This record gives sequence, structure tokens and C-alpha cells, in this order.
Amino acid sequence: MAVYTQVSAELLADFLTRFDVGDLVSAKGIAEGVENSNYLVETTQDRFILTLYEKRVSAGDLPYFLSLLDHLAAKGLPVPPAIKDREGRAIHELAGRPACLIRFLPGVSLSHPTPAQALAAGDAMGAMHRAVADFGGSRENSMGIATWRPLLDRCGDSLDRIAPGLHADISIALGELMATWPAQLDACAIHADLFPDNVLMLGDRVTGLIDFYFACTDLRLYDLAVMHAAWSFDATGRDHDASVGDALIAGYSRHYPLSDEEQAAFGDLAAGACIRFTLSRAWDWLNTPADALVTRKDPLAFWRRLGVYKPALAARLGSLS
Repeated sequence: MAVYTQVSAELLADFLTRFDVGDLVSAKGIAEGVENSNYLVETTQDRFILTLYEKRVSAGDLPYFLSLLDHLAAKGLPVPPAIKDREGRAIHELAGRPACLIRFLPGVSLSHPTPAQALAAGDAMGAMHRAVADFGGSRENSMGIATWRPLLDRCGDSLDRIAPGLHADISIALGELMATWPAQLDACAIHADLFPDNVLMLGDRVTGLIDFYFACTDLRLYDLAVMHAAWSFDATGRDHDASVGDALIAGYSRHYPLSDEEQAAFGDLAAGACIRFTLSRAWDWLNTPADALVTRKDPLAFWRRLGVYKPALAARLGSLS
């Protein structure tokens, strides 16, 4: 469940009077996602998504996220920009939270993407990176490589409650990765979290790229590596479908064919994605109360994927045996 902040029908109806979107017909909380509170709102004119930003999304970052969405939408990308009110404002406050009314996009997110769907999604990421070539905004990656060691330290030996030896093993893997991290590669505005549930599709056609709340300036190829690690494994991280991963890269290569240097660096970038999501999920796992209305995600599901990208390293780590 991902509705942390409740909004009454009366409060929402009053909120909608700020916009030229018609009158409230219905509103339903959306269970997917873990970062914000989301509602599907239907009015007499259309459907929208109401998002209330919870503690993980800083109000100070919202102008960057929304300007990026406006830029991509203006370039014809299938992204959901915020609806502006009659005074031209996109960011509001509702029920004590920063809030935006967002354009509704058709389509469904995927649980088991096919190679054809992965090809289309990789192509969409490549088109997105093309579109941000003249985007002027910049935001540091709040979950970039510089944050992984501090997050590991905050988790501490509690990681061994998830798997014996996990703290020491992540420390070893992170130390080796930081020594070879390809920081010299091209950087641009990236999504940084383009999991299957953040891509909407109808059949094999991409109809929406959503949830840009980790968007930042970082290595362009790292964005693809995150996507590869997220799309080409099952939910447990045990089964790897190479055909899906290959299709993602093929779709992306329509816009940015991978150079020899990029191909050589891809394993490190994907391993970085494995460590990043292992750590963030571990933090949530260790710090989310058992009775919270949020389904905790298994940190080991991403840790297991490291074996595909760094088999020699994985063979030395007891928590992966």
C-alpha cells in the first residue's frame, strides 16, 4: 500500500477548483509504488494522477523534476508533466504535503517483459537521453556511488541479519567497484530508476515513462545498466533472461551504439546498480516497522544479480554462495 496521506473527497474537490479540469467524480488510492501517496482522480473532463510527496522527496527538488518532465514532454516523449493551475503554478500543498496534479497516461506496467517489450523500452530510454541533450537543469544523484559507502556504514552489522556475512561482502564488492568505476563516461540527465513498473505499455508500445523522482545528472550508461539489472531478472534475482537484457541494449543502441569502452565498463555499472538497490532495500528492510502498510522488498533479490555481472567476484563472497 502506498497511500501514506489520506485526502478526503471534500478536500480534493476544493483542491481541483484551482484548475480548469472539471469537477471531481471519483478518487482511488493507488497501491503501487513506495515513495509517495498517489490517487487516480477522475473529473467531469478527464483522468489525472494526484501525487502527494512524502518525506523521501524533497520539496526543493520538485522544480528540477517538473522542469525535466516539461522539457521531455515538449520534445514529444511520453512522460506525465504536472498540470498548472489558473495562476501557472504546478507545485501546491495539500493535506500538509507538497502535491501535484499530473497528466494521466494510458498503459500498464509489466511484471514479465518480453524481449519485444524490452526492445521498445530500451529505444525509449535512448530517445529520452537524446531529448535531454539541451536540458539545462542539473541535480546531484542522491543515490549515486558517493552515497553507497555511507549508507553501508549506516546499515552496519545489521545487514548480517538479512544474510550472514552480507556487511563484509558488500564492503569488499564496493571497494573493488570504486577502484574501477568509469567516471569518465558521458553524463546527462538520467531517470536512474526505470524499472518495469515505471514504464507503461500497450502491447509492445511504450506509452509512458513515469516516476522521475530519482532523476539526476549522472553517467548516461549507468541509466541503461540500472534498467538492465531491473528488467532482465525475475523478482527473486535468481533467474536471468539474457534475451531481455540483450533487447534492451539493442533498443538503446538505435540512439547510442555502445563503444568498446562502454561495453567494457557495462559490467561495473550494472554491478553498481546491484549494490545501490541492495543497500537502499536493506535500509528499508531494517528500518520499516513490521506492521507498516508498505511491502518491504527483498534486498537479496538485487544482491544475487551481482553474480551475472561480476562472476569472479561473486564466487569469493560467502553471502552469494
